[in-house]
Amino acid sequence: MKSLQLLLKTDNSTAQLIARLALGIVMFPHGAQKVLGWFGGYGFTGTMHFFTGSMHIPALFAFLAIAAEFAGSIALILGVFSRVAALGIAANMVVAVAMIHRHIGFFMNWSGAQKGEGYEYHLLAIGLALIVLVHGAGRASIDRALSKNAES
Repeated sequence: MKSLQLLLKTDNSTAQLIARLALGIVMFPHGAQKVLGWFGGYGFTGTMHFFTGSMHIPALFAFLAIAAEFAGSIALILGVFSRVAALGIAANMVVAVAMIHRHIGFFMNWSGAQKGEGYEYHLLAIGLALIVLVHGAGRASIDRALSKNAES
């Protein structure tokens, strides 16, 4: 129970709320592409085939990456197990930078002149995730409500 309390503990900060919602809202479409095929995505089966076939990512890690973006984004929006969700998204972004985006450079490909997207977006996502990981979900979160109930 004590470890669960540490996982959920947060204050009533608006800063964590903003970081949590910004990250969750921005990540949700990426997760929905990979799971549901929304927003021009391949859906779960197509994404798994791409990750395991073309990118040679082991199936377990491919599944965890997809889950981090989809379930993690929903968890952040709701503010439930936010630290776990933030850790998953941060790890996912670190791997994306290490495997793909660092070779392209820092900047996003706004002009279409690069071979892909740089890692500036990923650094922002990692920064937002670290805020939630360190400080918790903040105001208007299920974590806060559960934490307050556990203290009673």
